[in-house]
Amino acid sequence: MEKLIIQGGKTLKGEVTISGAKNAALPILAATLLTDEPCEISNVPDLRDTVTMMKLLEFIGKEIRFENNTVTIHPGKKIKHIAPYDLVSTMRGSFCVLGPLLGKLSKAKVSLPGGCVIGVRPVDLHLKGLGALGAKFKIENGYVNARTKKLKGRHLYLGGVFGSSVLATANVLMGAVLAEGITVIESAACEPEIEDLADMLNKMGAKIKGQGSPKITIEGVTKLTGVKYKIIPDRIEAGTYILLAAATRSPFHIKGAKLEHLMALTDKLSYAGIHVYKEDGVVKVQTKRIIKPVSVTTHPHPGFPTDLQAQFMAVMAFASGVSVVTERVYPDRFIHIAELNRMGANIRREGPNAIIDGIAKLHGAPVMASDLRASAALVIAGLAATGQTEIHRIYHLERG
Repeated sequence: MEKLIIQGGKTLKGEVTISGAKNAALPILAATLLTDEPCEISNVPDLRDTVTMMKLLEFIGKEIRFENNTVTIHPGKKIKHIAPYDLVSTMRGSFCVLGPLLGKLSKAKVSLPGGCVIGVRPVDLHLKGLGALGAKFKIENGYVNARTKKLKGRHLYLGGVFGSSVLATANVLMGAVLAEGITVIESAACEPEIEDLADMLNKMGAKIKGQGSPKITIEGVTKLTGVKYKIIPDRIEAGTYILLAAATRSPFHIKGAKLEHLMALTDKLSYAGIHVYKEDGVVKVQTKRIIKPVSVTTHPHPGFPTDLQAQFMAVMAFASGVSVVTERVYPDRFIHIAELNRMGANIRREGPNAIIDGIAKLHGAPVMASDLRASAALVIAGLAATGQTEIHRIYHLERG
């Protein structure tokens, strides 16, 4: 799909069901490399990124069947230690096979990752954490070559310049479950997706405590079993639909969302005059006539998620007054500002801050998506605007 054409200004009705969490699915699928037994993972979203991960697992040596959002994984004849450029380069989440390959095979050759272009997102924390467990790395020709005699548990600090890292935490967690001894991760990511990964690993026989907190303790085991596991719903998808309902003042219902994963968002929306609540298992959104301006600062979970920053900005473009969005996780994640301004928004950037002077209406215009979440923000703006919006480079949305 090359572009998306939206006729805006309409009220949206009906219901949507939230998919499984992509950011949980990717490391969970990678974690199946840690066992020689069959695994069945359900509620897997059918997205370009998850399909890429399945292709990567097939390349490494697993047998994969994907049907009705369930992935059945059987051990192949031989597991390779290589994750090639053509698969990893399209999606940074595929880099999380590094930890499982090191834990299982004591060696790995993984291409440096790709994904959305929203500033520098290095793999330093991944290498720091796995290096603390005893891995040795050599980066050459675009690949990370890693080897170890045997990973060994250690007390380590995994904080980075902008806080914790979900993928780095996942990689170290998966490397540590088969390591000798006890690993303690300080400044671990607290995201629900890390909890989900740890819960599945525990079901496979791992010994993990503290997931969902900044301190995770892993006691290494010698073997993991197969598993049947259902992935949690996608909180970013749910938050995006909530913001869409708010911007378009639409009464559609959102099924399958966990509001306990979105407290930072719903709290901020309440100050804006947007009431998000659950009734009979369905999430509903009520927006007052005037949206009040609300300022947010992104932080790792449980703070306001960076993956909802662009969508929240699209809603604040309609607020009555000035709001400020401060980006502390990916400071360059502001490419969508220029595109929202093409639709009539009044937003300017000052360092890590976006100052939004709300207006009553946006107007349809041709715009260009720069990354996945910016694409979602432009869809929200286009549906809430008057007239026709054309969103180009919409392939980002297909990544999920």
